[in-house]
Amino acid sequence: MTRTLINDLNNHIDEVVTVKGWLQTLRDQKNMQFLILRDRTGLVQVAHYRPEHPELGEHISALGTESALTVTGKVVKNEVVKLGGLEIQLHDLVIENNAEAPLPYDPFDQENMPAIDFRMDWRYLDLRRDQNLLLFRVQTLLEHAMREFWVNEGFIEIHSPKIMGSPSESGAELFEIDYFERKAYLAQSPQFYKQMAMAAGFERVFEVGPVFRADPSYTSRHMTEFTGLDIEISWIESHEDVLKFTERWLNYAFQRVKDELDEEIMKVFGIEVTVPEVPFPRLTMAETLDVLKKVGYDLPKERKGDLDPGGERAIAEYVKNEFNNEFFFLIDWPITVRPFYHMRHPDNPDLTRSFDLIAGGLEIATGAQREHRYEVLKKQALEYGLGLESIQFYLDFFRYGCPPHGGFGMGLSRLLMVLLKLPNIREAVYLFRGPNRLHP
Repeated sequence: MTRTLINDLNNHIDEVVTVKGWLQTLRDQKNMQFLILRDRTGLVQVAHYRPEHPELGEHISALGTESALTVTGKVVKNEVVKLGGLEIQLHDLVIENNAEAPLPYDPFDQENMPAIDFRMDWRYLDLRRDQNLLLFRVQTLLEHAMREFWVNEGFIEIHSPKIMGSPSESGAELFEIDYFERKAYLAQSPQFYKQMAMAAGFERVFEVGPVFRADPSYTSRHMTEFTGLDIEISWIESHEDVLKFTERWLNYAFQRVKDELDEEIMKVFGIEVTVPEVPFPRLTMAETLDVLKKVGYDLPKERKGDLDPGGERAIAEYVKNEFNNEFFFLIDWPITVRPFYHMRHPDNPDLTRSFDLIAGGLEIATGAQREHRYEVLKKQALEYGLGLESIQFYLDFFRYGCPPHGGFGMGLSRLLMVLLKLPNIREAVYLFRGPNRLHP
């Protein structure tokens, strides 16, 4: 018999249907047995009158919570039932996989939820919760809206290699691997290959793919592998062109999520999706440091020219109060904390045409106009102490006609943290990878 999804049962009143799902709750009484069955669309009560089929009743009594079942029965209206005012009167039940008892933990017991690292050990159980099912529906819609915007704006999708013969950013935070009889590295970014696409004349590209960072951080916002959202645009006049594109793109994607899922997000997460207003405020790094002094926030000395997480939160609070926006661009960073390939301001060569995007007090993206002039790029690489031989393949991209260009790299999971106001990045990714976690 054809499977019927639970959220479609209202269209099958007084019909015999087959539903498939997990046993979330069993109320096993002397004469009646009530099974709460769950599939990806909702919950339904299944009722069985035990004296009519005592053998079937024994099978039901032996079921473990979260067993995978196929249930066949008649859909009837029952106003007493809280789950949609209907139930299924059981005719037949197939135990596809009987769950062991007890469970490692009950993923639906909100009051006794174990620590996040324990839940990560049993991630497939944790993912059965309503919050997680909805989160990945949000992620799916968000990515779809982003791709839709890119394609409508004339972008081409690329998939760059993740095994590289030389670092894609700097020598730090690299995963080194054995590659036959030589060393290779997992890509920290598709940056070099996005720029190759600009030299190839693609003009506008995007990539959604894995990024690897050998960063020994144990914070609530760091991972060693994450999904990156990257773009690059040709024929720009400055990084301001990238800023304008970024804010329009995010406004569109957030609006799509709000239009389609806001009601469910409010019900499950207790928040309303906030669509960021454009334009986003812009603060230079110099202005930001002045503001932090005024509000009494002292940056650690080792963060000279950069911000620490506390500084990001402090300036975000200032922007929220002054501009009523949780999104803002922090622009014009000093060359001391930016890569060699960022273009410098012509009127102030100590500053780069670069930016970070801060949202909800969290850095979610970094971007810039890139240096596209071969001789200037070589000079900047040497100033950073880089050996040209290891990056000559990259420098060659700029020898035979490359337009002015810029772009950004953004973390998908951090963006979800902001959208759904999640406290920990482990909650915003399908499977977390960190210094102490390689399983499941």
